[in-house]
Amino acid sequence: MRNAVIYLVLTLLLVGSFFAVLFTGSVRIPLTDVTEILFTGQSSTEQWIKIIREFRLPKAITAILAGMALSVSGLQMQAIFRNPLAGPYVLGISAGATLGVAIMTMGMNMTGYLTGMAGNWMTVFAAFMGASLVLFLIFLVSLRIRDVMTILILGIMFGSIITSLISILQYFSNESVLKSFTVWTMGSLSGVTAEQLNVLAPCVLCGLMVSVLTVKSLNAMLLGENYARSLGVNIIAARLLIFFSAGILAGSVTAFCGPIGFVGIAVPHICRIVFRTADQRILLAGSVLAGAVVMLWSDLITLIPGNVTLPVNSVTAFIGIPVIIWIIVRNHRMASFM
Repeated sequence: MRNAVIYLVLTLLLVGSFFAVLFTGSVRIPLTDVTEILFTGQSSTEQWIKIIREFRLPKAITAILAGMALSVSGLQMQAIFRNPLAGPYVLGISAGATLGVAIMTMGMNMTGYLTGMAGNWMTVFAAFMGASLVLFLIFLVSLRIRDVMTILILGIMFGSIITSLISILQYFSNESVLKSFTVWTMGSLSGVTAEQLNVLAPCVLCGLMVSVLTVKSLNAMLLGENYARSLGVNIIAARLLIFFSAGILAGSVTAFCGPIGFVGIAVPHICRIVFRTADQRILLAGSVLAGAVVMLWSDLITLIPGNVTLPVNSVTAFIGIPVIIWIIVRNHRMASFM
């Protein structure tokens, strides 16, 4: 009953935040007109229809998809490595996806070809391959090294190496490509078009459906790989399926929104605090709803200056870093009592 109430509250927050994003902007549109445009496609002002349908609605949907994807991928990484600091940004998965996009735009100079549906799929594929490369390296390491903290540190090292490769590509790029890529790395939800959403949405939904199939394995692996094997879980197959899901979730979001940090770490912990459980079935649904709400709020905060829009990464950092600090301090205190 308690969990049902929390799910209901999160759903109401999601709906309210969604309409708040549609309502908020430099052009003031009455809420009645927003709902009329949304449900009927009609309004007394033609300009308002264009603003809602071509700018604010795609941005709101992008925020929901990005929040869901990053939160679930973070939940998966924390469960499989049994480490509270694991996440797509920390483990270098987002950096790998960024490298894939960087090679496409700067290394291969394909910026002019990355338009249209085919170009959007190429971008997602490049980001997915980059994220998969990091996940594959982590997977190989995990076969030889069992210490989860060591794997986490190596993931950070992989991310640092990839970041250095991206810096080399930036150094040899021309000014216009470098400027657009730098702005992209700051993270943005407003640059995603309706055509790109037609690619992002199925990728995220595919990743979420695969994540549902991994819930039983994740619950078993939380108690250790030996216990999971005793329940009949194929550890290697389960890890590959989880890595595929995390790769497509983090990669597709990074491809269109840039590398958005800290959401994947913070939201799963917020859900654990609220739901007071480690059950992945409950946390998966909670992370989907809470992640969407957090990203919608982050987007609203980026609009506070009024005349400019802040990079979304600057907002998610303010949300995620305090959670990380709290986790480290809490674990240190618990260790000191033992």
